[in-house]
Amino acid sequence: MKILCISDQIDPLVYSNSIKERFADVDLILSAGDLPLDYLDFIVSSLNKPLFFVFGNHNLKGFSRFQKGFAGHFDLDMNLDYSYATGSVHIASRIIKEGSLIIAGVGGSMRYNNGENQYTNSQMNWEIIKLIPKLFFHKIFHGRYLDIFLTHASPEGIHDKDDLCHRGFRAFLWFMRFFKPKYLIHGHIHLYDLSEVRTTKYHDTLVINAYSHFILETEDSL
Repeated sequence: MKILCISDQIDPLVYSNSIKERFADVDLILSAGDLPLDYLDFIVSSLNKPLFFVFGNHNLKGFSRFQKGFAGHFDLDMNLDYSYATGSVHIASRIIKEGSLIIAGVGGSMRYNNGENQYTNSQMNWEIIKLIPKLFFHKIFHGRYLDIFLTHASPEGIHDKDDLCHRGFRAFLWFMRFFKPKYLIHGHIHLYDLSEVRTTKYHDTLVINAYSHFILETEDSL
């Protein structure tokens, strides 16, 4: 399986007339945040492949529509989950199964100015704890908790920076140690030098910075 991972930057290689030819063999798209929804819609309509995403701490237009408190999140007459209404699927604080893949997601960054979609480490712990019942469901019925953990921020000490905004979450470290996803795919950390570290192994998990775009090839199948 080939997965197109994207985040933080509208990549001219993706946002182009040749997207169909360049990424024709992609099976799935994962967006790790800080990208406008119309960019995601362009990718979905061009490649006609499933796209799952989380929001970051920027490009939050439309973010409120995906919150559970928003009146239009569920249309009671049509039983429509709004998160599916844009051509891509919002999976923050959710777990989905796409083909053989089990994917969990959390969005947002470390709290640094009390803006939208920002969390303290304790708050992020709680976001993860809310996923645990369904993780155990998958462990019982599918033999593993999950395959991919999609986040916006990075784990603490892995690809992160010293400033509070770009500091990673310690919560992600215990999550990886216990639940052992094959991959943690994040954004938020911009790469300005091709020599910068983009992938790091942490216990059983390969941590991947999806900045701009990254192609992940796995032995899994949809």
